[in-house]
Amino acid sequence: MKEPRIPEKLRSKEPYTPVTDTFPIRLDANESPYNVAGELREQMKQALDSIEFNRYPDPLAVDLCGAFAKAYGIDASFVTAGNGSDELISLILSSFLEKGESVTVAMPDFSMYAFYASLYEEKLHIYKRDGAPTLDGLRRFVRENGSAAVIFSNPCNPTGQGYDREQVLQFVLGTDALCIVDEAYMDFWDQSILADAPWLPNVFVLRTMSKVFGGAALRLGFAVANTQLTCALRTAKSPYNVNAVSQAFGRLLLERQDANLSAELAGKARELRKALLRYFPDISETVTNFVYIETENAPEIAAFLKSNGIAIRHFEHALRITAGSSAENDALLAALRDYFAK
Repeated sequence: MKEPRIPEKLRSKEPYTPVTDTFPIRLDANESPYNVAGELREQMKQALDSIEFNRYPDPLAVDLCGAFAKAYGIDASFVTAGNGSDELISLILSSFLEKGESVTVAMPDFSMYAFYASLYEEKLHIYKRDGAPTLDGLRRFVRENGSAAVIFSNPCNPTGQGYDREQVLQFVLGTDALCIVDEAYMDFWDQSILADAPWLPNVFVLRTMSKVFGGAALRLGFAVANTQLTCALRTAKSPYNVNAVSQAFGRLLLERQDANLSAELAGKARELRKALLRYFPDISETVTNFVYIETENAPEIAAFLKSNGIAIRHFEHALRITAGSSAENDALLAALRDYFAK
């Protein structure tokens, strides 16, 4: 049989491999520990009756974008909905840059930024985060290498740390590069530049419904930008990129947002960090719903927790643990006590 033609840019890549096994406790993906329930779940069931499954969905997701805009106090004309933030990241990097142009990614960060940039054959520059509370180093790095675009998460995934609003605004206004600021975890903090994006000339701000909204299964993300960038992004996207079920359910989640849930989950992460200091004395503060732990024993600890039915995310020398429900966090701490008692 003749070998299929697979380009080298794919042969050299490893697929993103999230946890796919079933675990009683999932603290690996920074999801909400709470499923949709009660009256809202019933409203979702009723919404199914209004969907015409034989028709294509609204190509601009007008009602969904309107609900997002109302929830965040911006105009819907600046909002583009996507099939998760991943689609929007891929779309922006593939459509707003030419092959061979330079992209800066700050690391550690979400691994798919670098994946998409290299997939589209853009020249990748890696900036190693130094833990500084400012973006001055990143600004110099972008200027020196002449990047056409720069992408980073704020707050940072996986470290849980963040740059305040003024720092990000100064960065965006101080560079000619297209800035893609992924605010996937900003619902747990209060330093967003989302409302500033419509008047900034060179920024996309991304948001998701996979975290505090508990809508990870819906695959919904949003990009907010000025009129020109928004029109260009809507031109580049596929016509029916968000399905009708996700549009309907996402609108209901946005209209019935629990204002207390963000604070609750952020508080649980801070409490978890405090409890984990017993075993890992150098954990940084977090402004998200997870904690990040640098440790040489990361693979061994992750394997031990896995054997006890608890999934977490581990890297070569670090752990990332989502704050779960109180019962889940207690189970995690009990398992860690057993590990360190060995």
